[in-house]
Amino acid sequence: MTEISRLRPEIQALQPSLVEWRRRFHQLPELGFCEQLTALFVSQKLTEWGIEHQTEIAKTGIVATIPGSQPGRVLAIRADMDALPIIEENEVPYRSVHPGVMHACAHDGHTAILLGVAYYLWQHRNFAGTVKLIFQPAEEGLGGAKAMIDAGVLKDVEAIIGLHLWNNLPLGTVGVRSGALMAASESFDCKILGKGGHGGLPHQTVDAVIVVTHVINVLQTIVARNVDPLEPSVVTIGQLHSGTKRNVIADTAELSGTVRYFNPELKDFFPERIEQVIAGVCQLHGASYEFNYQRISPPVINDAKMAELVRSVALSVMKIPHGVVPNCQTMAGEDMALYLQKVPGCFLFLGSANPEKGLGYPHHHPRFDFDETALGMGVEIFVRCVEIFCA
Repeated sequence: MTEISRLRPEIQALQPSLVEWRRRFHQLPELGFCEQLTALFVSQKLTEWGIEHQTEIAKTGIVATIPGSQPGRVLAIRADMDALPIIEENEVPYRSVHPGVMHACAHDGHTAILLGVAYYLWQHRNFAGTVKLIFQPAEEGLGGAKAMIDAGVLKDVEAIIGLHLWNNLPLGTVGVRSGALMAASESFDCKILGKGGHGGLPHQTVDAVIVVTHVINVLQTIVARNVDPLEPSVVTIGQLHSGTKRNVIADTAELSGTVRYFNPELKDFFPERIEQVIAGVCQLHGASYEFNYQRISPPVINDAKMAELVRSVALSVMKIPHGVVPNCQTMAGEDMALYLQKVPGCFLFLGSANPEKGLGYPHHHPRFDFDETALGMGVEIFVRCVEIFCA
């Protein structure tokens, strides 16, 4: 650990506990707004250490408050707790015991890191101000951040930081930049309504399969021909369902997709243009449609000053050359974005891949796992951010 990062002895000593907590969370994963066991364990630890906290915020969320040695600024640190509906394929002692549920996106590690930050800061309150630790439920598209914000967790908060253990970066690196880090995450569903009939009598029908294939083809021109090439964006069709039998012309077809972009000015463009395409193609073929568009989270946009603070901290923690990576944008989404719309802050990627140990599978993969050495690094980064921000 000390070869690639600079950790104070107290945090190095905390590493075994971080691993123990993370593996407990991993073995007992829970879906969004159902994180009762996770929240109970977090609360029990906070109570054991004498840390004031509130439970059952937005169902299963927790906020712990740690005052420093004197009044000052208020910094929030956020971690997510929920798992995914994935069947785990890892053969490890801490494999999920909850069928069909798995921590395949490192939220178990995020929760363990924030618990470690709580323990350290409570033992070392040599900072001015207050730190609020936000243990958030339901990050995976279920609105956990909004629910926590609506519950008032950002009251009096002046800035917020958070991290994502990231298997797209190697262990010993940090990805941080000002401005857009992660993309807006939005989705849409469309049902094409045609007229079914006999496969040998197509002239009597409005073939929903033909209509939907044309819709998909034209949707792919939106990014290519309607968006500035210097503005990264994505329209992906991930689901398509139609038909019942080879000689029956389908009367309906359903497609679902996702939209990603960095520039907030594109917020209204995509739903309007996608529906225009669908309406135009349907009119051409004599079909109708039903359309639903959902905004899951906006782009994750880091405040310049907070990003510089985090970058300076990362440089002080990581020992390997080029340990801080600025070119780390991704079209993945994160509801940390909602906090960053309310208060200045910074979200960072903490490299956690170690292919030499077989720890390089991507997020949301049934064999996802990460190098637990990164847990102590996460605690160190957060603690140093507190010490600088609350100086």
